Amino acid sequence: MTLGGAAPTTAEAEKIVLAVGNTKGVAQVENNIVAAKTEAESKFYVVQSGDTLWKIAETQYGHGKGAKYQEIFEANKPLLKDPDHIYPGQRLRIPA
Repeated sequence: MTLGGAAPTTAEAEKIVLAVGNTKGVAQVENNIVAAKTEAESKFYVVQSGDTLWKIAETQYGHGKGAKYQEIFEANKPLLKDPDHIYPGQRLRIPA
């Protein structure tokens, strides 16, 4: 699936791509959305069995940084409604 158009920020464009990419039946998303305000690009992470947001934060930001799970949670709203409810195969935005 190819997405195009404009978004106010890079973060908003990334959230749109995640929302579409996490839809059942969508295997790949090509992002052609232009952001009016660019920010440092985020990384993306595919949730594995046994992952928690704390564990993902430790892996992505470094040992002792698990408390940054809240930043990952906030970056993935409204896709995530609860930081304890993530599932394998789900793609998450990891802010820079």
